[in-house]
This record gives sequence, C-alpha cells and structure tokens, in this order.
Amino acid sequence: MYQARLKIIEGQVRGISGMLEENRYCGDILIQISAINQSLKSLGQELLKNHFNTCVVDEIQKNHTEIIEETMDLIKRLS
Repeated sequence: MYQARLKIIEGQVRGISGMLEENRYCGDILIQISAINQSLKSLGQELLKNHFNTCVVDEIQKNHTEIIEETMDLIKRLS
C-alpha cells in the first residue's frame, strides 16, 4: 500500500520536472507541488497511525514509555 502511494508521488515529481523543462506556467507547477505536499502529508499520517497501532502499543506494553516522547517528536515533525 505504501509503495503504491510512493510510486504515485514519484510520478507527480517527474511530472513537475517535465513541466519545468517545458517552461510551463508557474501557477500550474505550484499547484502540482501543493498536491505532492498533500500526498506526502497523507502518507505520513497513515504511517504515523500504523506506528501507534504497532510500535507504540508494543513498547508501552513492555513498559518502555520513552516511546511516547519519541512519538510526540514525530508528530511535531509531521505538523
């Protein structure tokens, strides 16, 4: 699932590269950059959700509560 989404993002980036080579309208390129940013953000949110459901739960069950601070740092980076 994640790989498929990354392939789509990769295609979007290649599309922007082509737009730049064609000297396309800057507004159109910026719209595509915005779309890529949203795609990356969405992917990051899905990965974070998975992280909570797997790694964080496992670490808390092992009484390794430092995972909470680490996860909070990850949330800040994704914001």
